[in-house]
Amino acid sequence: MSPAKAAAPTLDVERQLALAGARYVAGMDEVGRGALAGPASVGVVVVDAARWLGPEGDVAPSGGLSTAPSAGAPWEGVRDSKALSAARRAAVAPTIPSWAAARGVGHAEPSEIDAVGINAALRLAGLRALAAVHEDGVPVDALILDGSYNWLDVPPVLGQDEDPVVLPPVVRTLVKADAQCVSVAAASIVAKVERDDLMAALDTDYPAYGWAGNKGYGSVGHREALTRYGSTPHHRVSWNLGI
Repeated sequence: MSPAKAAAPTLDVERQLALAGARYVAGMDEVGRGALAGPASVGVVVVDAARWLGPEGDVAPSGGLSTAPSAGAPWEGVRDSKALSAARRAAVAPTIPSWAAARGVGHAEPSEIDAVGINAALRLAGLRALAAVHEDGVPVDALILDGSYNWLDVPPVLGQDEDPVVLPPVVRTLVKADAQCVSVAAASIVAKVERDDLMAALDTDYPAYGWAGNKGYGSVGHREALTRYGSTPHHRVSWNLGI
């Protein structure tokens, strides 16, 4: 779906969770799951229901948790990151703190992915994103996780005795949540922008692999460089790199 045709996400699911008693509702999404190099990154964006809902659960005069986003809403322009160009993501990302209660991005490094597998690594990155939100003094009462599998629920890894943060009491998985929910779409944007910037920075040290363009995914040029030069410390060596 092109950026022009991508349907606008709403805050309908966030509203359902808020009306069930959750004040701080977060959306979470990951990027970099299928890359050959670079981190797996998880973004989280938190909505404060008290800011956008009236005392009786109705829509507050300032706008907010409506059945469809109104023109001029502060999250106008937020879409699933895959539906936005790089330039548009870069323009939208700085506007998110103006309406979100908190935002955070966590990363799991390639060595961690090699050690524990992708799902456990995503859990590590998700916990780190939540820890960043908690450091800003914002709890998370309920969380919407993109997809059908709750990878936050896998067992602790890397010798963790306890998690760095308490997981939200409510975690709802939702397929295509990044296209439906404002908070999840915003989380996909902050994660994508931060990870892309990291890969562009790494490209200056390893220009042969084309990471500024392919972001660590298995493009033809990336695979040709792997065949010619081998792997780097930023590759997931447990994956099939074709070398």
